[in-house]
Amino acid sequence: MRSILTHHPPSPIQELTDERLITKGIRLLVKRDDLLRLNEQSAFCGNKWRKLKYNLQEAHRRGLSILLSFGGAFSNHLAALAEAGQAFDFQTIGIVRGEKISNSTLRFCEQCGMHLHFMDRETYRQKEHPDFLEKLQEQFGDFYLLPEGGTNELALQGCAEIMSEVQEYHRNEFPDFIATACGTGGTLAGIVQGLKGQSQAIGFSVLKGNFLQQEVEKLLSKKSENPLSNWQIQSDYHFGGYAKFSSELIDFMNDFKKDFGIQLDPIYTGKLFFGLFDLIQKDFFTPGSIILAVHTGGLQGIEGFNERFGDLIS
Repeated sequence: MRSILTHHPPSPIQELTDERLITKGIRLLVKRDDLLRLNEQSAFCGNKWRKLKYNLQEAHRRGLSILLSFGGAFSNHLAALAEAGQAFDFQTIGIVRGEKISNSTLRFCEQCGMHLHFMDRETYRQKEHPDFLEKLQEQFGDFYLLPEGGTNELALQGCAEIMSEVQEYHRNEFPDFIATACGTGGTLAGIVQGLKGQSQAIGFSVLKGNFLQQEVEKLLSKKSENPLSNWQIQSDYHFGGYAKFSSELIDFMNDFKKDFGIQLDPIYTGKLFFGLFDLIQKDFFTPGSIILAVHTGGLQGIEGFNERFGDLIS
C-alpha cells in the first residue's frame, strides 16, 4: 500500500474556458491536486498528500508507529492525517485546540482511528515548546511529530514535486504564474523551491495579517542562504480572516462549480480563485499570460461548513 505514495500518476491539468479570460487575453489552468487522493471522498488528498508523503516514509524508516499532530476542530490536516494513518498502519493522535465538541471532521478522524485529545487554548499555544513536547512524549510514548498544518522541510519536498509534474506536462509553454492558497505558507514555499527561479509564484493568504510573508521567508531560508525571491503573497482576499466568508464568496464558488464543474472550498480554494478572477479583471496580469492555479483539495471541510451555516455550498 505504501508504494502508492511514490508511484502515482501526476494530477491532471485542466484549462478553464471563460469569456472573462478570453477578453483579458489570459489562459487559466488548474492543477487538479484535489484528484490526488485515495478515493472520491478522501481527506488525504491534494497538498495534504504532498505534505505527508515523505513524512510518512520517514516515520516508517525510523520505526515509529505513532503519528501526533495539532489542529483546530475543523482541521483538514488532522482529517488527512487520520485517514493516512489508517491507510498506512499508523496509530494517530490529534491534539485539538479548544473545548471538546463533535463535528463531521472530528467524527471522521475518530472513524479513522485517531485518538483525539482536546486542549485549552492557552496550553495549546505551547505546542512548539520543548518542555511541552517532552510531556507529550511521556504521555503517549515515542511518536513522530508533525507540526500544525503539516508544514516542515519534508512537506516542502513533497510540494516542490508539483512543479516537476507541471514541467513534464508543459515543457515548451511553462506557465508565467503559479498560484496557490496560503494557510501556513508550506505549499507556496514548496512551489517556489520547485520553480528554481522560473516563473512567479503567488500565494493567496486565507489569514488576516501579513505575517505569512515572514513565515515563507523563514521556510525558504532553511534551504538556502540566498532564498529565491520570485514570489509574492496577496493578502486582500481573506474575507475577514481564517474561515471567514461572505455571500459574495459563496455565490462565486457555486457559480464556479456550475461553470467549470470544479468544487471549491470556502477556506482555501474559494478565496484563491475569487482573488485570481478579481486580479484578472483589474489587469494585474499582462495579456498573453498563462496562469496555473493549484487546487489543493480540502473539500472534506464542506460538510462541516454546511453543518454550521446551513447548506450554503452546493
